[in-house]
Amino acid sequence: MDFQCFLQFIPAIVQAPLTALVSHEKMMPFERKELLAKINLKETKPKEAAVTMLFYPKDNETHLVLIVRNSYKGVHSAQIAFPGGKFESEDFELKKTALRETEEEIGIDRNKIEIVKAFTSLYIPPSNFMVYPFLGICKEEIQFVPDPVEVAAVIELPLSVFRDDAIVTVENLSTSYASFIDVPAFKIQGYVVWGATAMMLSELRDVLNTVFKSAN
Repeated sequence: MDFQCFLQFIPAIVQAPLTALVSHEKMMPFERKELLAKINLKETKPKEAAVTMLFYPKDNETHLVLIVRNSYKGVHSAQIAFPGGKFESEDFELKKTALRETEEEIGIDRNKIEIVKAFTSLYIPPSNFMVYPFLGICKEEIQFVPDPVEVAAVIELPLSVFRDDAIVTVENLSTSYASFIDVPAFKIQGYVVWGATAMMLSELRDVLNTVFKSAN
């Protein structure tokens, strides 16, 4: 989709209702549902993090950016994610966390990003984080400068590919809570995107598709 055309949909996207758990569950294996049902968030007291679901123009076409995290000794090693990270007290609010982390991880000046909508927060059991996704737009082409410590690669996903049902798949994976289970996922440019990122992508995809279809 042409980026200028995409921008015309922003007011409708802002007003669109969130699909929340309905969308998240499309990318959630049964084993994760069982695990979440047993968790008491008042007891676990999750840490907070925020991510940016950032759309921008590339050759006039609308793109969404994802990152490949570097390999390290941790539960999210080498996973596909949105740029983002842990809330710090100097951020004051979560959307500023998302902007700061996006600038630090992929080198985009936070002042060039407009946050337009908060999406449904999502709990990640392995790391005990509550993640808050924010939809953002950058109206100019981006020269990414990935942080070599945190980011192994940047994925530039065309909106047309993101909306294509062909990227939806099921993979047999071992996770932090079960081994060799069938996991709903997205197959994007050779990468398997599953877990929390896939759930956030699912809600974003459903909201966009609803808005675009209502305009036809």
